[in-house]
Amino acid sequence: MAVIAMTREMATRGSEVAVGLAKQLGLAIVHHEIVEHDIAERAGMPESEVHRFLEGETSLLERWTLDRKRMSRYTAQEILELAVKGNVLIRGWGATYLLKSVPHVICVRICAPMLFRERVLIERLGVGIAANARREIERSDAAHNGTMQKLFGIDWEDPSLYAIVLNTARVPVADCVEHIVRLAESSTFQETARSRNVLMDEVILFRARAAMDRQFGAKSVQNCLDVHVFSGKVLLTGATTDQQMIVDAVRLLQGVEGVTTVESKVAHVAFVPHAD
Repeated sequence: MAVIAMTREMATRGSEVAVGLAKQLGLAIVHHEIVEHDIAERAGMPESEVHRFLEGETSLLERWTLDRKRMSRYTAQEILELAVKGNVLIRGWGATYLLKSVPHVICVRICAPMLFRERVLIERLGVGIAANARREIERSDAAHNGTMQKLFGIDWEDPSLYAIVLNTARVPVADCVEHIVRLAESSTFQETARSRNVLMDEVILFRARAAMDRQFGAKSVQNCLDVHVFSGKVLLTGATTDQQMIVDAVRLLQGVEGVTTVESKVAHVAFVPHAD
């Protein structure tokens, strides 16, 4: 049940590496159209708006009005749900950051120097002037890195996010594929009960937070409620003046897929009016 998360920098031949891995390991490559559609459904947003945000193409007005935390939460949930299914290669969308703590997931970065990337883009698109290719690459890099900063506060060039970083200007595509296949076949990246639990706890956490968001919206934030997950067991913490909300939240979380038990340690803060 191999799971690979890969960055998607333009003109590094990363798509060719992904195709080679999918063929050798029998993986499904997740295309952006599928992810954007499912995120839009979860968030109740137009698919076109989700696409523009993830591609770094939102207008100034959209950047002001978009709920970034909500978008981050639903993007994370979609990536994690895909990873749970297994036998998948997920390119981009912060997957390497979201899955880096899961022991059996291989997080990969495919990179190359700018001159190499310019040549690849010129070959691919027939761009006649290298300066045009460079501008397009720089625009793409800035847009995607900006989106990852907004969603998760990360720099996608941070090597600590990855199990392996491969430079396609030095390592041919076929060799990149073989390096990653060897990792996938090694004992280090085999799924175990422990690694599965790590992934499932992350999935349950985002399912629970999404359920809280749908049920209570900003009210859960205003009342300082938060969710923690340990081996399928949910712990609800925080403080609120609304005692009924505690009861409703526990009932809601008990119905979230994957949750085994729910414990509340939410403090009920009684409102006592000041005497005149």
